[in-house]
Formats: sequence, C-alpha cells, structure tokens
Amino acid sequence: MEQGDEMELADRRAVDALYRISALSGNKKDPVEALSGILDEVVGIFGASSASICLINADSDKLLIEVERGLSKASKGFELPMGVGITGWVALYGEPFLCPNVEEEEKYFPLDDRIKSEMAAPLIEGGRTVGALNVDSMIVNAFDENDLRLLVLMAKEASRVLENMWMIQQLRRKAEQLQTLVLVGQDMAGKREVQEVLRTITREALLLLNCKISAFFLYDEGEDLLRLHSLQDQQGSRSLEECLKPSDSILGTSLRGRRQVQTRDLLRTEEHHFVTLIREEELHSMLVTPVVYEDISIGVLSLYVDRSHRFNDDETLIARALADLGAIAVQNARLYGRVFDSEESLRKSERLTTLGTLAAEIAHEIRNPLMVVRLLFDSLGLEQGEDEAKNKDLSVIREKLDHLEQIAGRILDFGKSREAFRKPFSLKEIIEDAALLVRLKLEQCHVVLHVNEFPQDLLVYVDKGQIQQTLLNLMLNALVAMPNGGKLIVEVGRTEEGKAQVLVEDTGTGIPEELKGRIFDSFLTGTTEGTGLGLSISKRILRAHDGNLDLLKSGPEGTVFKITLPLASQET
Repeated sequence: MEQGDEMELADRRAVDALYRISALSGNKKDPVEALSGILDEVVGIFGASSASICLINADSDKLLIEVERGLSKASKGFELPMGVGITGWVALYGEPFLCPNVEEEEKYFPLDDRIKSEMAAPLIEGGRTVGALNVDSMIVNAFDENDLRLLVLMAKEASRVLENMWMIQQLRRKAEQLQTLVLVGQDMAGKREVQEVLRTITREALLLLNCKISAFFLYDEGEDLLRLHSLQDQQGSRSLEECLKPSDSILGTSLRGRRQVQTRDLLRTEEHHFVTLIREEELHSMLVTPVVYEDISIGVLSLYVDRSHRFNDDETLIARALADLGAIAVQNARLYGRVFDSEESLRKSERLTTLGTLAAEIAHEIRNPLMVVRLLFDSLGLEQGEDEAKNKDLSVIREKLDHLEQIAGRILDFGKSREAFRKPFSLKEIIEDAALLVRLKLEQCHVVLHVNEFPQDLLVYVDKGQIQQTLLNLMLNALVAMPNGGKLIVEVGRTEEGKAQVLVEDTGTGIPEELKGRIFDSFLTGTTEGTGLGLSISKRILRAHDGNLDLLKSGPEGTVFKITLPLASQET
C-alpha cells in the first residue's frame, strides 16, 4: 500500500473514531462509561501501550485518574498535583504537549518506568480546563505532530461529549432537587410545631446535599444566643445540647452578615461550637446558611462533611432554598401557635364570663337563705360556755357565715374595691384558723400537719377571708396529692426583701411535668373532680395584695409552694 493510501486510511479511521466518540453521549448515561469508551477509541487509534483520562478534583485541586488502560498498579487512586508531570502541565496551562523521549524531558513524572514516549491534550469545558487526555508508548518516538493534532481533536470531541452528559446529569439532578424542594415546602407548610419544621429541614438537607451531619440553630434575640434545636446524621436525630454567643463562632458571622459562609478545614479553624463532635466524627468542611424572614434573623442551617470539600454554586443555592423554605415554615408554625393560644384565651374568657354570670345568679339565690341562717343562728342565743373547743367552733361558724356573706356580696358587686376589707391580721391566726377548718379532712386522709414556730406579732395587711381561701386551696390540693397519707408542712418566715413568706410543702406524688408551666392557668386541672380555678384564683388574690404565689419545686418526693405578702408595717 502506498503512503498516500495509508494516510487516507488513517484519516478515515480517525474520522470514524471521532464519530464513535460523538455518539457516546447518546448511547451512554453514565459519564464514567463514556470515558471508558473514549479511552478505548484512543488506544485503538494510536496503538498506545497505556492511556488515561484525568479530571481535576474540585476539593483537592489535583488530577485524579478517572479511567485508564495499561497503567501500572501504582497508578490506582493516584492524585497528581497541578503542573507536575506532562499531564499536570497540560492541565495547568491548557496546552497540548508531545514528548518523543521521556528521558530527555524534565517535565516528565516517572509513574511507570516502562514508558518511553508520551503526549497529552487538555479537556476543556466552558472555556476552562477540567482535565487531560494522556497517551503513552513503550517505544521512543512513537508519536509525531500529526498524532498530537489528532489527539487534540479527540480531546475536544471527548470534552464536548462529557459537557453534554454532565449537563444532562445536572439538569436531571436539579429537576429531582426542585421536585424534592417542592415536596419539602408542601410538607413543612402543614407543620404546626416549630420543632417538626426544624427536623424536616435538617433531614432533607442531608439527603439533598449528601452531608454527614446537619444542624439547625435558632437565634434568641433577647439573650443574644444561638441554641441547637435539631441535629441529624444518616441514622436520624441525635441528642446534643449546644448554646453559644454569635460572636464566638463562624455561625454568628453568617447570622449577622446574613450571608453564606463555608470553611474547608474545621480542624484548623478556631471554631467554638461542636468542638468534641467535630473531632469524633472527623468533620472537615462546613457550609453555614442564615435563615432570615423579612429582615428578621431566625437562625442558621449548618451542614458538615467528613472530607475537604468546596461547596459549589448548586449546593449553596439548594442550601439557601432550604433555609428560605425553613424561614417561612418556622414563622407559619409560630403564627399557628399564637392563633391557637389566642383561641384558647378566648375560650377561657368565654368560660369565665359564663362562670361569672352563673356565680352571680347563685350568689343572688344563696344570699337570702344565708341571711335567714345567720338570723336563726344569732337567735339561738348560744352563749360562751366552759367547753373551749365548742366555743372555738361557734366562733368559727359565726366568722364563716360572715365570710360567706362577704363572698356573696363580692360576687354581686364585682366592681367594688376590696381595700375596705383589708386590715392588719396576725399571720399566725390566719394559718391556725385555716388548719382548724381542714383538721377533719387531715384525719380522714391520714395526713400529719406540722407548722413551725414563728412570732405572734407577724402582721400582714390583708383581707383575712381571701388569704385563708388561698391557704385552704393549697392544703386541699396537697391532700389530693397524698391519697395514701403523708406529711403537710407549713413554714413561716421573712424573705430577704422583708416580706412575709409561707412555704406549703407536701410529700405527695408531685405535679405532672407537662402541667408545671401552666398550673396557674384558669380551668387547668389534673384531676377529674376539680375545676382548675383554685391556683389561678389564689395567685390573683395574692397579686392583688402586692404579694405572689410561686411553685418552688415539684417531683416524686413532693411539692413546695411559696406565698409572699407585704408586712402590715409596710402598708400602714
């Protein structure tokens, strides 16, 4: 065969190879399979002893061999720094290079000592070099300038194929991500609890961005603190408490600057959050996204990976979209909470109004028979005798009839001030009278009452009946909490502020954890018999006296309430 015919045959083979490379984008869905097909065509055209396609790793900025043919085992997983070797030089400068004899070329990097000649061409996508196509031979001067020009053509065609495949792959992934974001948005729109919203965001962030750990910190503007509310890994939610000042962390930089912040080496960054977790999980890179709703900083979404990684534009956009969806969902959940609280307050107000009307009707009906009872009691002419206990009982009956008449009058004349009923009273007398009223109930419940010694002259400026009502409420609640008997302790003293203090302590079962924060709400009750008004009314009575009622502690060992009242000397 003549030389001209050989060249024509070679050109025809080259055109056929370029056509087959071009067709790979339609025949293959996986870019790695396409790279393997390209490399097979290259080896076949040049009769190379070995060949490889290297791509730039965005995280390490090094060349990683994606596919190879005929290379030694030492090349497996090898990463070549940019600019090192002929392949590294081509990838760095974006220019093809021909080396007829590697022993005479200082650029050559000896990865395989069998190689005698080499040539490489850059893979260029969108005007930037993304890798290199490399061909080797065990023969000196195996390639010439014509071969290099053909390799450049094949590299360009390979780049075009890869660009199309990557674009299709990215579009497909973006479509999946957008579909997921829509579903996430729909899911979060129906959440009523903020915590559920945060768990959804952190879970979906893991799936969409292939992270090892995701976390959501809510910002407490009042205390200027970031508090961890949701932490998840691939196995689900993790339990961890974390609270930090924004000024102490990169998280605060993102929150205050309202911009995304990322770091590629957490172990070398002076970071003050998740210190132990970062080391235990070997977390390297982090992306922090601020969660903002209408210029209000809600918190931050923080994503972590266990490798050195630069989050690309697509990843940051997805994180931003998740954060924006989360901001709306959190605000919606908070608004739901406020609406439900308002509805509950309205329901309570309606019940209170109804109860007030009913109470006024009952008071009106009770007042007349009560007056008859009082007149009949006085007409009996029961004089003070020698029986001290009987005399005390008669005195209590007379006082309680007065008290009942006052209550009925107060209900009927609700707007009238109670100041007229307040006088200096001995706190000891008030407590002793209350104890007398519950003495039979104490015996029935097998409860022992203990009152500490305190001065008789400890005077408080109060409506005696109302304060007794408060003490009775606390004592009767304590008896309900001790169905099998126990001890009821009343301790009287002074606070550091100079007020009178009464501690009412029982050895009962305690208040359920879910009710502790709401025990002073109207109509809240933990029993089937109660109305849920006792503690609410008692607290209002004490506040009207410039005092207060507080729950000090409650648990399986018992409950302690504290009453505080101003001393009479401070009022008169």
